Amino acid sequence: MENEIIIHDENDLRTKIYTIRGKQVMLDFDLAAIYGYTTKRFNEQVKNNIEKFDDDFKFQVTWEELEIISSLCSRSKISTLNTGRGSNVKYLPYAFTEQGIYMLMTVLHGDLAIKQSKILIRLFKTMKDYIIEREHLIGYDDVAHLAIQTSQNTNNIAENTKDIAKIKENMATKDDVVKIIEDFSSHEMKKDFLFLNGKSVEADLAYQQIYAEAKKTIFVIDNYISLKTLVLLKSVPKSMKITIFSDNLNHGLHKKELFDFIKEYPDINISFKTTGGIFHDRYIILDFDTKNEKIYHCGASSKDAGKRVCTISTITDKVAYKPLVDKLLKNQELVL
Repeated sequence: MENEIIIHDENDLRTKIYTIRGKQVMLDFDLAAIYGYTTKRFNEQVKNNIEKFDDDFKFQVTWEELEIISSLCSRSKISTLNTGRGSNVKYLPYAFTEQGIYMLMTVLHGDLAIKQSKILIRLFKTMKDYIIEREHLIGYDDVAHLAIQTSQNTNNIAENTKDIAKIKENMATKDDVVKIIEDFSSHEMKKDFLFLNGKSVEADLAYQQIYAEAKKTIFVIDNYISLKTLVLLKSVPKSMKITIFSDNLNHGLHKKELFDFIKEYPDINISFKTTGGIFHDRYIILDFDTKNEKIYHCGASSKDAGKRVCTISTITDKVAYKPLVDKLLKNQELVL
C-alpha cells in the first residue's frame, strides 16, 4: 500500500455514496483513500482481477454524470473539480456498485481491507433499507436525466432549469438523509436479508456479517452442512465458541474435510452435536441466553444461499426458542 489514509467515520463514508444510473455507488478515488491506496495503484489491483468485476459491479461514469455530481454535492473533492472535456480531470472515474465493493474484499488483502470492507458492507445495508422505505423520494438520477436533456437540447434550457430547481426543493437534504440512515444503523433495528438467485458472493458476505455480530457464542442449526459451512466461520475470533447442530443429512461434511479444516485453522473453537431429527428449518443463534442474544431464521443452508432466491429473517420472539435450544445442548456429539 502506498497511502496510510484510514477512514473510520461512517458519517464521512455516507457522503461518498452516490446514486448513479439507479444504483448506489462509490467512486474509485474515494475507495482508494478508504483502503489506503493511491487511485492509480487501486485501479491496478482491480485491473489485475478484472474478470471478477462485471459491468454491474463496476462502470466508468460519463462526463455528464461527473458534472451532475459536482454541481449537486458540497463535498470538496468533487465540488472543486473543474469538470468537463479539456478540464484538469485527467480521466473519468470508475463507479463501484455494492456488489463491486463486496468483490473488492477478494482483491484487496490485509487487516485494513477486511476492516474497511466490513464497515462499507454494513453501511450499504442501512442505505439499502433506507431506499426501500423511501423509494418515493426523487434522487440524483432524476436531476441528471433532466440536466442531460438540457445539454442535448439548448431550446429547453429555461424550462429544464426550472424543473431542476423544483426537484431540488422537494429532495431530502443531506442532513435529512443522514438522520434517517443513522436510525437504520441502530443495532436494535431488525435486520433481514434477501438474496436473489446467482448472488452467492453477497450471501456469503451476509453470513460472515452475521457471525461477526457475536460476542461469545455462535450456534448453527442446519441438517445440511458441508465444508463451506465451516469456511464461512473461519474469520471469527479464536475466543468464540461455535457449536454446529446437525444430523449431517446426505453426508455433506466428511471427517477428512473437518480434519483438514481444523489443521488449517487450529484456533477456531468448533464442536458438533446432533439435532435429534426434530429440526427442519435452519437457524443461527448468537450469544444464546445473554442480553446480546440474536436469532436468525435462514431460508437455506449457508452452503446453498444465493444459488436460488432465499431470505434470512430476524426472530423477535426469542423466548419461545429457549427450551428448544436447551434441549439441543443436551444432545449427543455428532460423529461424521
